[in-house]
Amino acid sequence: MAGAVRGVAGAAMTGGLAGQPTAEQPTTAASKSERAYAWLVERIARREYAPGYRLVLATIAAELDMSVVPVREAIRRLEAEGLVTFERNVGAHVAMIDDSQYRQSMETLAVLEGAATALAARRLTPADLRRAREVNRRLVESLDDFDPHTFTALNQEFHAVLFAPCPNPRLLELVSAEWARLGRLRDSTFAFVPGRAQESVREHEGIVGLIEAGAPLADIEEAAREHRSATLTAYLHHEHPGEQR
Repeated sequence: MAGAVRGVAGAAMTGGLAGQPTAEQPTTAASKSERAYAWLVERIARREYAPGYRLVLATIAAELDMSVVPVREAIRRLEAEGLVTFERNVGAHVAMIDDSQYRQSMETLAVLEGAATALAARRLTPADLRRAREVNRRLVESLDDFDPHTFTALNQEFHAVLFAPCPNPRLLELVSAEWARLGRLRDSTFAFVPGRAQESVREHEGIVGLIEAGAPLADIEEAAREHRSATLTAYLHHEHPGEQR
């Protein structure tokens, strides 16, 4: 379980999937296809390969000093994840991101985070809650000189503290994976709706207060779930003001 928790915290700070190899790791630490996958994910996440960018297998293979076979395997994996599209006689391209993917990921994360936070609630120590409040204090301070990417990293750190003791390691793995996917879809939701950041830190204090007071787990789960859902709602209202959710 501890490994999964560390993976979640690592994903929070880097946007990467827990346990996922980086492009810099040697072949002895990961297969060539995994190395190619990590290399491609990094470039898609950094927008070096923007939506619509054509992925030429031979070029990528040459840059990674490997055959096209592991590169093809990596691209198939990305296609299965919805990050790459493939057309016959055209080839592979970085997928065009639409709001439906972002919405689905946020809705999924709301459910997962809510459950993980509730399961962890009774295992959190006073020291854990002090740490959560300290991270939230840093979030409040960051509002004065707002940087959405810094805020997002701290926001994820806050939530990682709250559900770190979750006794279900599979649930933590799913949260980590969804965070990584979300990071590839949107660098930071708060870049679109910075006003949501102020509401978010107030809600954080409310969640910590519920946990500290020993509130029913159902109430804690609902608060954590609605907290994530509120960010999605704010984004959708900003991007699609006439749409009813």
